[in-house]
Amino acid sequence: MNLYRTLVDLFMITLGTFTYAFGIVAINIQNNLAEGGLTGITLIIRYWLGIDPAYSTIILNIPILMLGYYFLGRKAIFYTLWGTASLSAGLWVWQRTSLATAINLDHDLFISALLAGLIAGIGLGITFKFGGTSGGVDILGKILEIKKGISMGKSLLLFDLFVLLASLSYLDVKHMMYTLLVSFVFSKVVNFVQDSSYNAKGTFIVSEHYTEVAEAIKYNLDRGVTFMDAEGGYKNHKKKVIYCIVRPNELHNLKTVVHEVDESAFVSIFDVNETIGNGFSYQPLKKKYFFKKAN
Repeated sequence: MNLYRTLVDLFMITLGTFTYAFGIVAINIQNNLAEGGLTGITLIIRYWLGIDPAYSTIILNIPILMLGYYFLGRKAIFYTLWGTASLSAGLWVWQRTSLATAINLDHDLFISALLAGLIAGIGLGITFKFGGTSGGVDILGKILEIKKGISMGKSLLLFDLFVLLASLSYLDVKHMMYTLLVSFVFSKVVNFVQDSSYNAKGTFIVSEHYTEVAEAIKYNLDRGVTFMDAEGGYKNHKKKVIYCIVRPNELHNLKTVVHEVDESAFVSIFDVNETIGNGFSYQPLKKKYFFKKAN
């Protein structure tokens, strides 16, 4: 493991789980809202048995962590252990800090539900993004994501529904419906945070003048291109397809450049959820403000 990368991951996992714990203590508990997953189970236990969620979180995670070790491997389970311990520590700290009880929403359940889903989604989204989980059903969600390709947002929403039904043992239907809103907002936000490392636009450009188009893109946008061999399905002619990724705010300039060179060029545009590499995740490229055709 790269030490610097590992330390960054652990710091971000801690930040994410502490953010999640803050939402549980400051919003869910204060406004009598349930929670899905293992955290929801700890809130049920808190209501009926009076056991602090900071302690029940660790106890309930032991058998699940054993399962996670079998499927996720050494690094993933280490990150999960760190996330579980961080969540437990966060719950312990926020319950004993006046900051978490100082948020006054006047018991507006709609605002509370939106805020709870937003905070939880951001917190666990950060945690998942850097390879960790908060333990519990997050481990099961991670296993499904790795083995079956099911996004964690979707699988966690399903797990939440089962726990929320059990939460009716101490909640009325009104609070339960607002808790469902929490789970819905959470599932959307957690997927957004996970997938938003650096959104970009990918393009496939088909042109008889592919060399000139590629040169114009490199000159005007300072973007690299890749030539891909292709064959037309209508006349079976061999041709080159240009593959190029640009920032969303460069897309208009790209289309203008291509049109200047070849008005009949075919351009296909699609979303790229994450882009890592020079010009995207490292250093910005120089801007050009005037278009010029390459010679």
